[in-house]
Order: sequence, then C-alpha cells, then structure tokens
Amino acid sequence: MNVLWTRFLRSTYRKEPISSFILIAGSVDAVIGGVDQSWSLLSFGIATVGVAIALRWWHTQQYEIEAPEKQPKYFLTSTSSSPALPVLSEHKRQPPR
Repeated sequence: MNVLWTRFLRSTYRKEPISSFILIAGSVDAVIGGVDQSWSLLSFGIATVGVAIALRWWHTQQYEIEAPEKQPKYFLTSTSSSPALPVLSEHKRQPPR
C-alpha cells in the first residue's frame, strides 16, 4: 500500500506542481494551526487548501475544454532523400607512431 501511495503522490505532483505545492503548504499551515490552537493559521491553511483544490479543478476543466482532436505530425518522410552510408570494413587500423 505504501508503494502505491508514493507512486500516486509522485504522479500527481508531476502533473500539477504549482497546485500541489500550494496544497502541501496549506495542509502544513492547517496542521500547525490546529496543533498550536492558532485559529488564524488554521483558517489560513484551510483557505489555502481550498484555493489549491479550486486551482487544480479549474486547470483540469480548462484542459478538457481545449483538447481538440489533433492529427499527428510527421517530421520525417517515409523515404530518405540522402544516399545510404557505405558499409564499414572490419580491418584493423595501424596504431599511430
């Protein structure tokens, strides 16, 4: 279970690094505010987590809307315009003197 959780967190963090960082910072603020009974830090942390979740949701919605079907682009032609390279011989070279 630990390996799956780590793999999930890595893939999520790589996809959305900015919102993931904001989410982690807000979570840490909320935990510190809850432990120290600092209600202002706790509410700031919860608000930051909410902003990070909203940012991630907005970002995923934007990708779903703007994702039209694209045809693949081929940069190389199927046939080469340059001549084939010569076959290398296997004889040994003389070392420099």
